Amino acid sequence: MPTTCPQPERRSLSAEIRAKGRRLEGYVATFGAEARIADFTETIFPGAFSASLSEGRDILALADHDPKRVLARTKAGTLRLAEDNHGLAFDLDVPATSYGNDLLALVESRNAGGMSFGFSIPKGGERWEGSRRELRNISLHEVSVVSAHPAYEGTVVHARHRVILPPRLAAARRWIDTL
Repeated sequence: MPTTCPQPERRSLSAEIRAKGRRLEGYVATFGAEARIADFTETIFPGAFSASLSEGRDILALADHDPKRVLARTKAGTLRLAEDNHGLAFDLDVPATSYGNDLLALVESRNAGGMSFGFSIPKGGERWEGSRRELRNISLHEVSVVSAHPAYEGTVVHARHRVILPPRLAAARRWIDTL
């Protein structure tokens, strides 16, 4: 099996999705869940996203991996990502755009397929045992809400009402989030 993947990859995860507002939250990826990809099985290990998250690069949230349909981004503070014991958690503010509104309609009707992420694997970031691939270090490029079928099972996406903070409190929240 290959030791690294030079091309960006995508993985999708099915999710229970509920709409209650203009904010989505849940899991982009779950640790320990197996996914059948082509002729191999893949598992994500805890801590696999930690290097990507600590680098502070701008990670986008997209609709169906389409770079023309940006939903949120980490640099703007409209996408928040964190690892916990379960997986890679996300929280994003959905924009009041045509595709943002369409996405919320899909979530409300439970027709959205789940979450997905685009990534590459740095050297030494994977381990192969026969036809089993373990992802131990993932270079995360983007996360997406997908309307079709995902590859991984077990993610959760919920929509929440967004609380609009006065500018001074919003700035204070962004500052606290960087600590």
